[in-house]
Amino acid sequence: MRPTEQRPKEKRPVTVRLAAWSARHPWRALAGWLAFVVLCLGVGLAAGTHQATAEDHRVGEAGRAETLAAEAGLGHEPVEQVLISARSGPLEEAAARAAVRDVTARMRKLPEVARVAPPVRSADGGALRVPVIMKGAEADADDHVAPLAARTAAVQRSHPHLRVAETGSPSVSVGVDTQRGQDLALSEAITLPVTLLTLLAVFGSALMVAVPLLLALTSIAAAIGLSMTVSHVLPDAGVGASIILLIGMAVGVDYTLFYLKREREERARAGGRLGPEALVELAAATSGRAVVVSGLAVVVSTATLYLATDVIFSSLATSTVIVVLAAVLSSLTALPALLVKIAQRAERRAARRERRTGRRPAQRVRPDGTGRIWRALLRPASAHPARALCLAVLLMLGLAAPALGMQLRVLNKDSHSREIPALRTYDRLTTAFPDLRVQHQIVVRAPAAHAPEVAAALREAGARTHSDPLYATDATPPLRTSRDRRTTTMDVATPHKVSSPEALTSLDRLRTDYLPATVGKVPGAEFAVSGDVAHDTDYLAHQNEKLPLVVGALLLVTFLMTALVFRSVVIGLVGVALNLLSAAAAFGLVVIFFQHGLASTLFGFDTAATSAIGSRVPLFLFVILFGLSMDYQVFVVSRIREAALRGMPTREAVLHGVGASAKVVTSAAAVMVTVFASYMFLHLAEMKQIGFSLAVAVLLDAFVIRVVILPSALILLGRASWWPSRTMRRAQG
Repeated sequence: MRPTEQRPKEKRPVTVRLAAWSARHPWRALAGWLAFVVLCLGVGLAAGTHQATAEDHRVGEAGRAETLAAEAGLGHEPVEQVLISARSGPLEEAAARAAVRDVTARMRKLPEVARVAPPVRSADGGALRVPVIMKGAEADADDHVAPLAARTAAVQRSHPHLRVAETGSPSVSVGVDTQRGQDLALSEAITLPVTLLTLLAVFGSALMVAVPLLLALTSIAAAIGLSMTVSHVLPDAGVGASIILLIGMAVGVDYTLFYLKREREERARAGGRLGPEALVELAAATSGRAVVVSGLAVVVSTATLYLATDVIFSSLATSTVIVVLAAVLSSLTALPALLVKIAQRAERRAARRERRTGRRPAQRVRPDGTGRIWRALLRPASAHPARALCLAVLLMLGLAAPALGMQLRVLNKDSHSREIPALRTYDRLTTAFPDLRVQHQIVVRAPAAHAPEVAAALREAGARTHSDPLYATDATPPLRTSRDRRTTTMDVATPHKVSSPEALTSLDRLRTDYLPATVGKVPGAEFAVSGDVAHDTDYLAHQNEKLPLVVGALLLVTFLMTALVFRSVVIGLVGVALNLLSAAAAFGLVVIFFQHGLASTLFGFDTAATSAIGSRVPLFLFVILFGLSMDYQVFVVSRIREAALRGMPTREAVLHGVGASAKVVTSAAAVMVTVFASYMFLHLAEMKQIGFSLAVAVLLDAFVIRVVILPSALILLGRASWWPSRTMRRAQG
């Protein structure tokens, strides 16, 4: 190099520059972050949440039938059923008639009510039901059911010797939403104290405990506001808030822990020679990068859910992406600023103590090593890597084996908690009127000239169901025809539960036998069957069809991200294999606990209501687990790579990296497990299963994958772990 030449100034990564700016201007950074949170909430509250409509949920043949019926103005009307029965003994005729008149008179006065149908008596005479048909679309009825419930309650007060209660899809939906809100409050009440205690054990300081909680909660607040705004582009399916709380608390605390751990290490290593700003900048160069990579990994992994082309999965993906990005942003802006202010406060207190005592306090340096417990846990991987790897993999495969018998089902009214009053009434209603359990809606569209042939064909199909024990045989199904005579519908009832084999068989028989043999022979006619059973069946088929695409894309992006971050194809393949192993073991455990009934004993969960796994649980769990596993993968392997780059042999680098990250990984896992496990106390079956699955997967990932399998595999691979990175080959000699 000639004397006149100057070496170009090295450009620092954006994570370092952003953290350095926040460290130099802490008040501006904190004010900016809080302003961002307030702005997100303000805009979100002003815009409101755009909920997914019935059209957004339509899939398969059932969705096509619903579209045909809606276009012809023959969609299902929202109906609430007022059930009148005796509290004990037989139902008195005069008292029941008086209650019916009272219900009819009160309901007809409501603007939400289109009409009140005549009462219907049960076959055994023990109950009367009064159908109340609401105005508007069925999807909007939830917002208008409250006045009807109030009138029903008034009738009950006027007739205390009878039991008067209301049920129907709108009131059940409202009851489920109310219970979900109460469950989330319970989850927060469980999660926050345990998280506080965990963080207090890690940091030993109430002030430092407040930092991760504050950032997690503000990230959640910002994400909720952003999700409201984004819902006008990508509708919310009603699961957004639950997922934001579930994921936001977990990753928000995790990212802060990673950053705090490295800042403390740099402070101990500096021994008082560096100021708070420089320490934060050093932490940002390593943990800041790890946080960004982890966050992007979760975002990219979760985004594969959009390939399922399902509004619920899209809503799950959107909520997860938003809250993870908010958590990453807070860790790069507000966190460095908070750390600097806390350090400056500690320095001022130390200076005052020095002036008061005349002695400079000694710097307490904590060694960056592995404690005795973790040395013991790592000993199998260190001393006998091949044996430890084989035994641990066999254990995980054994846990995964029950997943081969997993039975998926769309969880519906049959599986919801019976603590919801509308569902208890629904059970009494369907016991007295079995034909209300399932309604198959047959929709036929044909040229108007063939309307008489369509009607005749539908009546023939109805006659066939009338003689089939799978269907209700109390009355001939009525026909409804559109004004243009091009569309005709007929409802066929079956007296079996929605999830029962009989109900599924009745749908299959309609679609493959009765309708092709009758309506299928009408020239130019197209037909489709909708209803609860049809919707669940088609939804599960649609999901199974998209599953290979989502899983394939997830494996590919996970491998590419890991390989690019660590410049190693081998690390990428190992990461994918370990994530698959972790997810498979979690699937096996959820089958054992829920499908085989162990959870009913341990958690009081009524597995008899489902005897199956919620259809959305495996795919959501698979995607989220791949993303969250990257937290540990990036953090642990980054520490191993740093040691290897300093020339440490691979075996020592692996043990050093795992040991140095052990405490923070354990703490992060404890927080995650607490957050996820709290969802097992909720009433919704799918949320129980998701919470349990994520909790056990994180435990296995933290204490089996990262402590035994990962170090054993990397020790056995040795220098080959970093292939084809030239930088690592040079560092390793």
